[in-house]
Formats: sequence, structure tokens, C-alpha cells
Amino acid sequence: MLGIDDIAALIASAERDANGLPPVHKWNPPLSGTMDMQIRSDGRWFYLGSEIKRPRMVKLFSTILRRDEDTYFLVTPVEKWIIQVDDAPFVTTTVERVHDAASGGIEKLIFTTNIGVTVIAGKSHPIRVELDADGQPRPYLRVRDNLEALINRNAFYQLVEWAHSSDGDDTALIESDGETFTLGSFLSS
Repeated sequence: MLGIDDIAALIASAERDANGLPPVHKWNPPLSGTMDMQIRSDGRWFYLGSEIKRPRMVKLFSTILRRDEDTYFLVTPVEKWIIQVDDAPFVTTTVERVHDAASGGIEKLIFTTNIGVTVIAGKSHPIRVELDADGQPRPYLRVRDNLEALINRNAFYQLVEWAHSSDGDDTALIESDGETFTLGSFLSS
């Protein structure tokens, strides 16, 4: 169970992580080409086929990542490189459910990603769920702009455990920061 200080620290971390990023959405240099960089569906980053094992390097690259439609780029004021992203560029590793006393006890779902970024699900950071070809849920959280994190299985199961159904049907709903998100239709009435 998180204490009040822990909750305040998580919320402050999410607010800090939302600020201070480079303004990649304002940069529009000409396309430099395609870089042999890949972000795999498990969130690991590779360059020239070798995994980038330095977390600080991955975090640095993540700050200049941009998605335009279905193409991902690493962008600086003077360069724009296409990179390959297999699914989503980030993966959530944990989720905490807190009641924020500072905002009237509103419930917040606070996610941490594989690069250590903290995000509060809400209007600017919605949760969405798609079904894969096998009918299995693939849940995502918008981290920033057009960039999402795949919600890992453990965090998704936690969300399902916290979810409730809507007016007697089997649709799983969850609230965070004043918004309601649909997880899918799989709860028993």
C-alpha cells in the first residue's frame, strides 16, 4: 500500500516527465534517410542489429522520437531519420492505482514505462485496447503526442482486476483522472 508521500512523489514524477522534453513536434528538417535502428515489441532498442544496453542512451533517444502517421522518426533540429518500431515504442512495466487527496480524492492510474517515464492515464494519456489476430487484447497507453506504450500483461491483468462492468453488461470499465476507459467485453455480470 502506498503512503501519502509515495502517492505525491508518483504524481510529481508524472508531471515532471510530461515537461522538459525537446520540442520535436516543432522541428521539421528534411528527411535524412533510414537508420538501422529498431524498437522491438518488448521495448528493447537495437542499432545495427545489436541491443542498446545503456538505459541512459535509450532514454536519450526516446526524447527525440516522433511518430507521423505510421512512420517513426528520430528528429533533431537538423536531421530526421526513419526508424523501425515493431509495435509501440514503449512498454509499461508497472501500474499503481491511487486516490489523489490533492484533487478531491480522484482516482488515478499511474504507469511507469520501460524507460522510467511516469504517466497518469487520463484525457491526454488515454488507454485503448485492440484485439490481435487471435482475439487477445492488446492494450495501449498514450505516453505523449502520437507515441504509445504497450501495457504489459501484468499491468493489464491488474487493470482488469480493478475494473467494473457497465450497467449489467460484461464491458470492463476503469477510471483514471476523471476519464473512463473501456478495457473490453470479458467480465462476467
